[in-house]
Order: sequence, then structure tokens, then C-alpha cells
Amino acid sequence: MTAFIHPPADSLQLHHVLSALSDPVRLNIVKVLRGAEAGLNCTAATSPFGQVPKSTLSHHFRVLRESGLVETTKRGVENINTLRWDDLESRFPGLLPQILQLASIQTPPN
Repeated sequence: MTAFIHPPADSLQLHHVLSALSDPVRLNIVKVLRGAEAGLNCTAATSPFGQVPKSTLSHHFRVLRESGLVETTKRGVENINTLRWDDLESRFPGLLPQILQLASIQTPPN
């Protein structure tokens, strides 16, 4: 069985969170998870990213987990991913909502 690494909420570091969110695929995974209160299994969470190889998506989920953005738990044979919204809000108030809001703003083409 795979043991998932999740840093404690009080040890989350800003540069790890920002680094994880700097990748567009990981940022989009966080957006998808934000809309799923009960979490999503890997298949549902990654369905919008069908063009990305599974091994690459596994890497992205590992980065998100180890930075403290996502928690992965076993539910039967599935890995359920949830956004650690409350932990992030208590550690960095307003950061994630601001990032997600700015990421959703479309810049007009030049």
C-alpha cells in the first residue's frame, strides 16, 4: 500500500505552495478540486486532462500533496483527493481565493 505524505498544516511553506501552483496543470487540478467538496478520485479529478499522461498526472498530484495543497486518502480501492482549503486558509489567509480568482481572469489577446 502506498503511504501518502501530507505535511502538517502548521508547517506549510509559502514557497512550496506557490511553486506547486506555478504549473498550469496543477493550478487547473486545484480549480477542479475546489468545486468538489467531497473530493474526487483520480479518474474524476484528471478527466479534464485526458491529453496528459497518467505518469505525469501522478507526479502533479504528488507535488500538490507534498506542498500541502491536496490530501489523498484511500476509500476502498480508490484514492480520493481533496483540497486542503481550511488548512491553507488558516496558514495563508486569502491566498488561495486570490490566486484562483486571478487565474480565472482571461487576458484579452494582443
